[in-house]
Amino acid sequence: MNRQKKTIRMTTASLLIALIVLLGLTPLGFINVGVIYITFLCVPVILGAQAMGLKMGLILGLSMGCVSFYTGYTKPSALGLPILENSVLWLFPLCFVPRLLVPFVTDLIKKNMLKKRYAEKDALVMSAGAGSLTNTVFYLGFLLIIYYLIGLGNGSILTTVIVIALTAGLPEAVAAAIICPAIYAALKKARLISRLNT
Repeated sequence: MNRQKKTIRMTTASLLIALIVLLGLTPLGFINVGVIYITFLCVPVILGAQAMGLKMGLILGLSMGCVSFYTGYTKPSALGLPILENSVLWLFPLCFVPRLLVPFVTDLIKKNMLKKRYAEKDALVMSAGAGSLTNTVFYLGFLLIIYYLIGLGNGSILTTVIVIALTAGLPEAVAAAIICPAIYAALKKARLISRLNT
């Protein structure tokens, strides 16, 4: 990789990490739709994996995990508070594993679809939606498992998790499937995609 391309990649990665921090620590990353909140925190991670590959996606996923851990520790949600009160150690799998799986799934689906000669736009839409759903499914899945492990699991928490998955998780996946391909297309039009890939 030449020096110019490396500089462009590092600058882009830095901007995406800054965006993750901004979205994660301010209300800008959340949209209130009735009684639910839709977050765009996955978008920079997904876009980074699509535009710069798995390695950079993992760095961005780790950044998202760090922001999630910080907010989960300093400003726990109503669902997160009982877990934090039991042990801060539970926050590690809850905050990091789902975020690190996002770029894995995004990269895997995009590459497989392109290999099977699907249109690039379709590969971007599907991989973005799947990446977002990965975050939702594994985060809520770990949340549910932890609740049962600490003795707080019941039918009520299961219902709550299902409702969150349907009312927030699905809209987030749709938003990612729209936003990420649009930004990718703009970067490609500006001839930046070729400079971001190794």
